[in-house]
Amino acid sequence: MELFDWIVLVAALAGVVIYGIRKSRNIYSSDNFLAGKRDLPWWTIGLSVMATQASAITFLSTPGQGYFDGMQFVQFYFGLPIAMVFLVIFILPVYYSLKVTTAYEYLEERFDLRMRTLTAGLFLIQRGVAASISIYAPSIILCAVFGWNLALTNFLMALFVVLYTTTGGSAAVSRTQELQMTIMLSGLVLAFILVLHQLPEGVGLTEAWQIAGVTGKTQAVDWSFDWNDRYNFWSGVLGATFLFLSYFGTDQSQVGRYLSGKSLRESRLGLLFNGLIKIPMQFLVLSVGVMVYVFYQFNAPPLYFNQVNRAKIDGTAQEIPFERLEARNDSLFIQKQSLLQNLAADMRAGKAGIPNQTKARLQEMDQERKALRTDAEALVKEVSPLDDSNDKDFVFINFILQHIPTGLTGLMLAMIFCASWSTTASELSALTATSVSDIYRRSINPGKDDDHYFRMSRWFNVGWGGFIVLFATYADLFDNLIQAVNMIGSIFYGTILGVFFTAFFLKQVKGRAVFWAAVIAEIIVIYMFFFVDKDAYLWYNPLGCGLVMGISWFMQQLTNRMN
Repeated sequence: MELFDWIVLVAALAGVVIYGIRKSRNIYSSDNFLAGKRDLPWWTIGLSVMATQASAITFLSTPGQGYFDGMQFVQFYFGLPIAMVFLVIFILPVYYSLKVTTAYEYLEERFDLRMRTLTAGLFLIQRGVAASISIYAPSIILCAVFGWNLALTNFLMALFVVLYTTTGGSAAVSRTQELQMTIMLSGLVLAFILVLHQLPEGVGLTEAWQIAGVTGKTQAVDWSFDWNDRYNFWSGVLGATFLFLSYFGTDQSQVGRYLSGKSLRESRLGLLFNGLIKIPMQFLVLSVGVMVYVFYQFNAPPLYFNQVNRAKIDGTAQEIPFERLEARNDSLFIQKQSLLQNLAADMRAGKAGIPNQTKARLQEMDQERKALRTDAEALVKEVSPLDDSNDKDFVFINFILQHIPTGLTGLMLAMIFCASWSTTASELSALTATSVSDIYRRSINPGKDDDHYFRMSRWFNVGWGGFIVLFATYADLFDNLIQAVNMIGSIFYGTILGVFFTAFFLKQVKGRAVFWAAVIAEIIVIYMFFFVDKDAYLWYNPLGCGLVMGISWFMQQLTNRMN
């Protein structure tokens, strides 16, 4: 990167920190620190909810999904609007009527302290791990690209987030997310425009979309029902709906965002705004990846984007076979150019459509390149069998650094940092609020004055920041970062949602029955995930929810008959 890029990056990030500290002054109570001043308008709530979900993983990994797999990942979000409508009708009024700080307070009102502690504990486990991935994801990729030290990068990633969240609490999180979301959306739109601008003359958006469609990249919806298929219409509408109900309805990192609203109406509008905007936003993120794919049809792509892993091949027995694959990849690109140049000429001349013969040949070449990549990944795995990094996560960052003009590169990296900070800040705030309200103040050290809990809130915030950095430093990459977060959530979210649904809709079920139902359901889900099928993880959300509700109802009926 050039000096000007560093200036843009530092200025943008410093602006976010200063803005957050200034906007969250005069926080002097534990309630204000943990829940904000409860004065946010709907647009701030909507942007805050979106920013919490749109982590750096979204902007690093999702374009790679679009590059390799096309638009199908957008189906994952089809259930989100359904979940938002359900929440604003049934869940929000309950939270507002009780004036809770965390979602888990309601469970003590409805059941008992044991259920509040259990669900809070499940949340702390899965959200603590997910927060570490939110830091680790951009850090490991930036380290691979720039050669930075991983531990130091993790520390710096978390340091400034801990600074402004410890200073301003929940209010600082929401206010900074306004600015962060503005930077992220601006960077995203700019990235899309820049990719289009670098395509050959005569190849605009329509033509690029046609070229991508030849290899199926533009197919957004798969109507087939397949339990083993991660993303299709049915897993998105049915399985993911339960994931989003649990994430937005019971996960404190999201609940804390909309409980800071100045009224029930503002919180409802904020969630509906999120439901309206989220799918188009994800469509745009994936479209950036698809356009990068089209760009690399006209510009020589590397066989393997992760250059750190590529460098490990040098000097090994796998070096010569890998170089042969690279030579074949280069030859394939040259062969493809005659077809693409003729196609671009036809497009400039105004000819509509792509000839079937050209389509067939491009599809053959695409399959051949996929085979080359598979062989290349196998060679990398032979050299580094413990390195599980997925090349998809390096596509977009490589494009940014190699093909985006000076100054704008700094803005793109600022977008990635802001995305990481926005998610991590919400997670830190939620972990702190849950630790203090549901565990420390309720069970470990009750009865102290508010100044004590205010001080402890700040210490818990710092402590969770330290945990996130340590866990991130010693974590390994999953198959794909964006999928890793969703997988971890799916292990726990179904059970947690089942507890809340039982509380809301099965009024006859008592605390003891739902407690043991939750324990049994969680054991079954964990077994299914690790020993049956990991690819079907979206379906474990309705499974866990249904198990808790069914088992708790049965156990309660059995208890009633015995008594």
